[in-house]
Amino acid sequence: MDAIVWFIIMIPFLIFAIVLSQGKGAFLIAGYNTMSDSEKEKYNEKALAKFVGKVMYGYCFCLLLWGLNDLFKTEWLFIIGLVLFIGLTIFVVVYANTRNRFKK
Repeated sequence: MDAIVWFIIMIPFLIFAIVLSQGKGAFLIAGYNTMSDSEKEKYNEKALAKFVGKVMYGYCFCLLLWGLNDLFKTEWLFIIGLVLFIGLTIFVVVYANTRNRFKK
């Protein structure tokens, strides 16, 4: 994949991260947008959106590393990005699903 493709893929992720990190756009979060209104009331929408926004910044950084890997032809940047991607994903799954962090 060309480096430009990685950067093009990163743009919507970055826009999504900016919107969510302001505490808005929670309707774009998969799973949350399919909940009934009564179930959505149980969650702190702003805190959830801000958390997902920070996660999206992390995924943008991984995409940046992958793009730089293609640009500079260095395999180690891809490996670092992949390790960060997997680590971030595991962290998010564990963090978001323990101790009812986003419930009111």
